[in-house]
Amino acid sequence: MQGIYSDSIRRGYEVYKQACISCHSLRYVAYRHLVGVTHTEAEAKAEAQEQMIVDGPDEEGNMYERPGKLSDFFRPPYPNEEAARAANNGAFPADLTYVILGRKHAEDYMFSLLTGYYDPPAGVVLRDGQYYNPYFIGGATAMGPPLFDDSAEYSDGTPAYASQLAKDVTVFLKWAGEPEFDHRQRMMVKVLTAGSVLVLTVWFVFRFRFMTLRARKFQYRPKG
Repeated sequence: MQGIYSDSIRRGYEVYKQACISCHSLRYVAYRHLVGVTHTEAEAKAEAQEQMIVDGPDEEGNMYERPGKLSDFFRPPYPNEEAARAANNGAFPADLTYVILGRKHAEDYMFSLLTGYYDPPAGVVLRDGQYYNPYFIGGATAMGPPLFDDSAEYSDGTPAYASQLAKDVTVFLKWAGEPEFDHRQRMMVKVLTAGSVLVLTVWFVFRFRFMTLRARKFQYRPKG
């Protein structure tokens, strides 16, 4: 998405890949969506091929694994909800595809949530495996602090402070919720431009071609 800083989206993808992908899925984002936004086609193909995708059945009726393709969606970290809960103390890590679109001021909320872990204040009791975060509903979450300074590495050398990591992954998740946003914007500009030209053309033809016919008068003058 050119309108939401392609460099930041790419860095956010790198943060997601290093810090989030082990728990949270992006079921509705395909590797082809990266092409022309954060990666070249060759880079996106290489990213896809790092994932082994379950496919099939083959001619013998068996499922098999193959390297990913551009048309494949991001592979979820767990095969089903039960496996996800078993690995996370009963909590089910949410799919992040539309997490930004589903809340008002969601970018600010997501940034605060990712950077808002503190020691619990007096009187707050947490169960085993819970962490205090005032931005989470109830103040307790099973997700530990996901981001620290240098907990991820940027390919462009940007300093990986926790606040920078949170900002970039939030921008990436904003893009992930509507990867066709820029395409729709460009189409809207084209439609508005074409519509304006059409309206002006119709006005010109009506004003200078047909108005003369409308204003024309005929007189009948009988002979004699």
